[in-house]
Amino acid sequence: MIIGVPKEVKNQEYRVGLVPSAVRELVTHGHKVMVQHDAGIGIGITDADYDKAGAVVTRSPEEIFKKAEMIVKVKEPQPEEYKMLQEEQVLFTYLHLAPDSKQAAGLKASGCIAIAYETVTDNYGKLPLLAPMSEVAGRLSIQVGAHILEKKQGGSGVLLGGVPGVVAGTVVILGAGIVGINAMMMAVGVGARVIVIDKYIPKLRELDFTYGSRITTAYASVDNIERYVSHADLVVGAVLLPGAAAPKLVTKAMLRKMRPGSALVDVAIDQGGCFETSKPTTHDEPTYIEEGVVHYCVTNMPSAVARTSAFALNNATLPFVVALANKGYKTALLEDNNLLNGLNVFKGQITCEAAANDLGCRYTPAFDVLKG
Repeated sequence: MIIGVPKEVKNQEYRVGLVPSAVRELVTHGHKVMVQHDAGIGIGITDADYDKAGAVVTRSPEEIFKKAEMIVKVKEPQPEEYKMLQEEQVLFTYLHLAPDSKQAAGLKASGCIAIAYETVTDNYGKLPLLAPMSEVAGRLSIQVGAHILEKKQGGSGVLLGGVPGVVAGTVVILGAGIVGINAMMMAVGVGARVIVIDKYIPKLRELDFTYGSRITTAYASVDNIERYVSHADLVVGAVLLPGAAAPKLVTKAMLRKMRPGSALVDVAIDQGGCFETSKPTTHDEPTYIEEGVVHYCVTNMPSAVARTSAFALNNATLPFVVALANKGYKTALLEDNNLLNGLNVFKGQITCEAAANDLGCRYTPAFDVLKG
């Protein structure tokens, strides 16, 4: 199979779909890998590194999209990219379709087969290709939150860890999944007062047993969210509904009760965000202030630490890329129900039920389109 790796074009996105070690693995399996010039330069990977791994380095993305049977990316295709997609070409990347009707229309019109990292599952119902970036984003959320609390960034001037004689800052984390737990670990590590809010009592019980008095756990009722958010210095939105838009848990009215200069980091922004006031931002202009509260809603957070993120992502995606290349997309999908769960768009049809519901599109089961 010919596999193409274009350079990412989203704002300040430095990650790359395949690192040289992944290219070498695919070449060893007998596949041809085309990599765009300078695709990995932002994380210190040169064209020479790709050449050594066995890739063919090409100048233009147009050549890659024209010749490759499968495109491996990191972020969802931008308008200039989904216009280059070919009919029956496989696209393997993060899509986050639910809040993005424009992208959904573009993918449908292209006739491609789009498989989304974020809805591929494992045998335990977890999301193995979302997990490494969730770990990065969760840890990064506290680093970012601490920065935007600084006065120069519009924040209240609170140091999350406090100092002797001055109380530490309060961090409220909405969601106790992978993002939430990694955010919690970092917040505890810097000495903040930490509240974790979730609906799943067994998870709260586990965290309470492990961390004891170092954190507070709370059930995710409207009353608890309002109460704890109003006293927070930093709120991290870490809620995920696989394939669907994130629920709006924090209202504008709740923000009015917060201290001016408090901060929100919405890690759920790729799926529409979990704050009523959330809107996507970029690394160039990462924050805005609404109701006196600093909002950070960057849609590709892990690119801030792109080298770590790219290698972590490749560790997770490579087995699936190899399976798709070795077997062909149809056999690979039909033989692995977990990979099949990643199929979001098939030749103009939406095959992810959660995304179809949020987009208001007709849903066609993935198994049906493949067998049909």
